Amino acid sequence: MSKVYVFGIGGTGSRVLRSLTMLLASGVDCGNDSIVPIIIDPDASGGDLTRTVSLMRCYSDIRSKLTFDGTSQNEFFKTEINQVVSGFQLPLDNKVQTLKFQDYMGVSSMTPNNQCLMSMLFSDKNLNAEMNVGFKGNPNIGSVVLNQFSQSREFIEFANNFQQGDRIFIISSIFGGTGASGFPLLLKTLRANRTIPNFALINDAVIGGITVLPYFNVKQDNKSEIDSTTFISKTKSALSYYDKNISGNNSIDALYYIADDINNAYDNHEGGAKQKNAAHLVELISALAVVDFVNNVNGRLNPTIHKEFGIKNLPAGINDIILSDFAKSTENIMRDALMRMFFFTKYNKNCLEKQYEHQPWAIDRKLDKSFFNGNFYKNIEMFQNDFFAWLGELSSNNRKLTMFELGDNCDLFDSVKDYKPKKKILEKKNYVLIDSVLSKQEQEGTSKEQSYMNLFYSAMKEIVSQKF
Repeated sequence: MSKVYVFGIGGTGSRVLRSLTMLLASGVDCGNDSIVPIIIDPDASGGDLTRTVSLMRCYSDIRSKLTFDGTSQNEFFKTEINQVVSGFQLPLDNKVQTLKFQDYMGVSSMTPNNQCLMSMLFSDKNLNAEMNVGFKGNPNIGSVVLNQFSQSREFIEFANNFQQGDRIFIISSIFGGTGASGFPLLLKTLRANRTIPNFALINDAVIGGITVLPYFNVKQDNKSEIDSTTFISKTKSALSYYDKNISGNNSIDALYYIADDINNAYDNHEGGAKQKNAAHLVELISALAVVDFVNNVNGRLNPTIHKEFGIKNLPAGINDIILSDFAKSTENIMRDALMRMFFFTKYNKNCLEKQYEHQPWAIDRKLDKSFFNGNFYKNIEMFQNDFFAWLGELSSNNRKLTMFELGDNCDLFDSVKDYKPKKKILEKKNYVLIDSVLSKQEQEGTSKEQSYMNLFYSAMKEIVSQKF
């Protein structure tokens, strides 16, 4: 099985990995590849990072109890998410967490001429910047500090694990500090650093990436170093550099672009636990770029292929889109998978506790109280709570993506936006129908965990096929 190493750089990298994890849990196809996320972010306590790491660990814990050997019908959590570096993170030098930039550079011990040079290259604000929460929109600082990651034990471990046929995908934003500086540095290391293990394999590997252009603003705060009025000018400058030094020299095989001209204004948090942005449509589309790369880009390309994402149906002034607004090919990737996970989650949240002791599907498989109080089901609950939170954030952000009615104000199968369910005379309704379909499924699975997941995937697949 080949691997796709997905580097998520900065806060945007973590947020896109969160959406990718939701898609993979729902059963969106990534072929036979396993995904190996590696996050590069100096803000080790950042809310976006810690939330995504926790989600991926939960995913891996669930999947570790399941088998996918070709005989199982279940496709929930099918794609393996591997961890080759501790906590999915590539740590930076501890000095980054404790020093100002000028102390990190050792300015006080430089010769007067070199100190003058530093003052020409970096402003006083740059030199006095604390780096424990990232580079706060300063790619000039990030490009210096991030140069060290290729010497870390964890990066060497990644290189040692790299094999023939493995691929690489890089997620970064272009308008901040960490992503804008980290993407070119990482790509240069992969293509040109002959000192890393397996350099020949890595140098010749298929590499793709997504460059996330501005899609949000931050509220003005005179005490903050982050100023969203500079996002566009930074983006233009970086795009010019990318044109010459990334696309221009064919160092990347596939480069995806994504942006939105409707910019929600988030609270201005420079980093730390409070920097935890609500899920956004752009991050979901960026995750779909990873899926597209995995399924469609298998060989070296010259020249670089460039892809942009467009919405099929987006009338002027409309900020709220639904699944059917996507082009059919995109809709087909997500629709049935997200529907199956949605109905699976709704049943567990609203019905399972009242039903499992009385239903044949649970009794016959000995899915009893001890199973539903055990760690496996607790992880399922935890993941599905995050899944619902993710859907809610997508539907309340700006621009909105409203795929489902998350409340209980309508019939269960009317909760898929803009899809009218098929109805039959005398048909059982809502959760009663789900119980009926569950109890008709054949028993399969060598463990209770496997049996449970096979059961619910098969039932949700039948439900979605019947109703939509």
